[in-house]
Amino acid sequence: MKNYCLLSISLVLLLSVSSCKNTKKSEKQGKETTMYVVNNKTTSVKWTAYKTSAKLPVKGEFRVVEFTKATPGASLKEALNNLEFSIPISSLFSNNEERDAKLKTSFFGAMLETVTIKGKLIMETETSGKVELTLNGITQELPITYFLDGQMATMEATMDLDNWQAQTALSTLNAVCKELHTGPDGITKTWSDVKINIATYISVVK
Repeated sequence: MKNYCLLSISLVLLLSVSSCKNTKKSEKQGKETTMYVVNNKTTSVKWTAYKTSAKLPVKGEFRVVEFTKATPGASLKEALNNLEFSIPISSLFSNNEERDAKLKTSFFGAMLETVTIKGKLIMETETSGKVELTLNGITQELPITYFLDGQMATMEATMDLDNWQAQTALSTLNAVCKELHTGPDGITKTWSDVKINIATYISVVK
C-alpha cells in the first residue's frame, strides 16, 4: 500500500513538473515578437523637378539606394526610424540620356559633393517625420509625411534646393538647358522646389 502511495505521488509530481515546463515554453513562444527590416532592393526613390514659368514637371528616379544602417524593429515605424541611406548620383535616371548627363555634370557636378546624397530618417509620429539630408556638403532637415499600408510604406516630401545652397548648381543647369527651360513667355526658369516620392516594402526578419 505504501509503495502504491509513493508511486501515485511520484506520478503527480512528474505531471506537475511537465505541465510547468510546457506552460513556460508556451509563454516563451507567446512572447516572440515579429521583427521588420527595410530592404534596399524593394525601395524606390522618385523625383519631380519643374521648368519654365508654367512649372512643367520633369520626372525621374534614382535607381540605386544603399542603406548604411538598417536596424530591425518591432514595428514598421521602428524599422524606418534612424534608417541611414546613401544614394549614388550616378544612378539618376529620367529616361533621357542627354538630360541625365546634364543633371549629373552641370547640376550635381557644380556642387561640393558630386558622388552621393546621404540621409537619416527620423519618424516622429504615425504619419510624419523628417530626413536629415546631406546635399552639396550641407545637412538640413526635410519634413516628410508617410503612410503605411500592410508592409508597404510610402513617403512624400517637397524640398527647396535653396536650403542646400544649390543656387549655383541651378543656374548652371538653367544655362545649359536654356532652350528647353524657356517657355512661350521667353523666360528661362528652373524651379528650386523638387517633389520626392519614396516607396519601400518592409520585410519580416526571418
